[in-house]
Formats: sequence, C-alpha cells, structure tokens
Amino acid sequence: MTDSRPTTHQDTRERILATGEQLILGRGFSAIGLSEILSAAEVPKGSFYHYFQSKEGFGVAMLERYFDTYLARCAKLFALHEPPIQQRLLSYFDGWRQVANDSACQNMCLAVKLAAEVSDLSELMRQALNLGMQRIMDQIADALRLAQAEGALSTTVDAQELAESLYGMWVGASLLTKVQRDIRPLNLAYRQTQALLCNECAS
Repeated sequence: MTDSRPTTHQDTRERILATGEQLILGRGFSAIGLSEILSAAEVPKGSFYHYFQSKEGFGVAMLERYFDTYLARCAKLFALHEPPIQQRLLSYFDGWRQVANDSACQNMCLAVKLAAEVSDLSELMRQALNLGMQRIMDQIADALRLAQAEGALSTTVDAQELAESLYGMWVGASLLTKVQRDIRPLNLAYRQTQALLCNECAS
C-alpha cells in the first residue's frame, strides 16, 4: 500500500520556504529567527539543518524559489496573444501598484524588501538578488523586443537599457511608497512608464 501522506523531503522544505517568505516579507530577514519560522511551519527545530546548511543558505534558497515563481508567472502574462504586448507590459507594472494597495503600502515584493537589507549582510544573498533581478530585467527586455517586432516600439530603442531603466524606476518608487505609506510614487512611475512606451512608439 502506498503512503500518500505529504511528509516527503520536498514537502517539508517547501513548507519552510513558503512560511519563511511570508514572515520575512512582513518584518525582514534579520528580525525573523529560525525558531519562529520553524514553529510557524510546524517543523521541528532540529530538522532545519537537514534541509539547509545555515540561515544564509535558507535565505538564498528562498530568493531562488521566489524569483523562479515570479518569473514563471510573468512569462505566462507576456506569452499571451491578447491584449497587445504594450498593454501586457503596463499590466505587469500595474501589478506592482495592486500589491502595494492590497497591503496598504507596507508589503512590497520580496526582492525590494530585502535588496537594501541583505546586500551588506550576506554576499551569497546579494548574488542571488542580483541574478534574480537581472533575470527580471532580461524578461522585460524580451517583452520590449516583442513590442518592437510588432511595430509598437521603435527599433532604435535599446530594449535592454529601457528594461533596466524601467525596473530601476519601479524599484525606487516601491521604496518611496513603503517609506511614505502612499501609493503616489508608484502612480507616478506608472504614468512615466506609459509616457516612455508611448513616446518610443514606432511612427
């Protein structure tokens, strides 16, 4: 008889990562101890090192999981045939505003949450953030190239540079939104994104 109970290594590891992400998204990496994560995940403390070598190793795995999930979700949006890719790009950035609205401007994405905190705290986590953010910018650049192929964006525009500029603007606006507890910085970023995409349209 097959044992179907969800007690495999992968199930437990995933539960620790998912629980840790939610706790850290609210209070940050340094403020959350392993005991709190494991208690919330209902995993014995002594078993943590069966899945991760250290809290830093856990942090790297959490970031890798976050970026893989985030990029897969965005890939589905950009792969749609409708609406036009320009509108899909605007929908992507509008999602940043929705996240801020839903959390009363307190919980932004995990990458924004941890970028400033862990970049000086952990070189391995900084590298994971850098790689994940670069993958996001590359994905946006691919969407911009698709807009160029569809004639919705001028081919004179450097898609990679525009993607990096847009992403940098939104990361900065997200930080201001969190500090100010006001959606206005993200609204301004949205209007600037609209203007950039429209001004760079092919004639």
